[in-house]
Amino acid sequence: MESKPASSTRRTTNQNNNMKQELAQSAPPQTLKGIIGSEAMQKQFAAALPKHLSPERFGRVAITALTRTPKLLECTKESVFKCLLDLSAMGLEPDGRRAHLIPYGKVCTVIVDYKGIVELMRRSGDVVTIHADIVCENDEFAHNMGEISRHTFDLREPRGEMYAVYCQVTFKDGSKQSAIMTKGEIQAIQKRSRSGGSGPWVTDFNEMAKKTVVRRVSKMITLSPEIAQHIETADRSEFGEMRQVSDHKPKIETTVSSLQHLIDEEPEEGSDLLKEGGEDE
Repeated sequence: MESKPASSTRRTTNQNNNMKQELAQSAPPQTLKGIIGSEAMQKQFAAALPKHLSPERFGRVAITALTRTPKLLECTKESVFKCLLDLSAMGLEPDGRRAHLIPYGKVCTVIVDYKGIVELMRRSGDVVTIHADIVCENDEFAHNMGEISRHTFDLREPRGEMYAVYCQVTFKDGSKQSAIMTKGEIQAIQKRSRSGGSGPWVTDFNEMAKKTVVRRVSKMITLSPEIAQHIETADRSEFGEMRQVSDHKPKIETTVSSLQHLIDEEPEEGSDLLKEGGEDE
């Protein structure tokens, strides 16, 4: 059998190499959902999450959040990773109840709902109850030096417009700490928020008002350094500012730069997390 000339073999090899390069260049880039569903990312979640949360569930909830808010897919991958790693360290899922992922231009930000902050505060061990509520024009509301003495309203009648919000914390020793804020004070803080013109600030103002006054109370009480650090992280994501807390450093020090290799990885096929079936109830 007649062998091919060496020049022909080299030409065929070059063509194959060129084809591989073209295919590599034309291959679709790794998607955010693909990265979140990858084994490498699951390991990062597992390293940060508390024991009562599984990385698989956290990944499913995160993918559901991206599906519900398509603009998040336009955010930089680095900002999405940072938000998810911050939330995993807090032990809070981006489920739209305790925490929200909000696009701010091309940057993903985290808004921790008041229910999320309440959950963090309860982990301190000294807090027995936390009650936050809005005050409306037709409510019966009385307070003295910040202490709430009475708040009632008729469930059969319209409550009227909301004009204030309060939070009262009861501790194991029976002592209490309260804070009251007017609607104007809440709106001033809304203007400072990166996402004040969209997301829950627009769709669920009363809930965000509760979250704001709960956060104010959290600054008045003694929390563990780790919990204080988590609330500080939530503040920084929403407002771009730092609270004065101790020099405590979180146990998990995963940086976004350490995840850069995930952006360049090939998507993993067959991952159950890539199936958009919604989050667990």
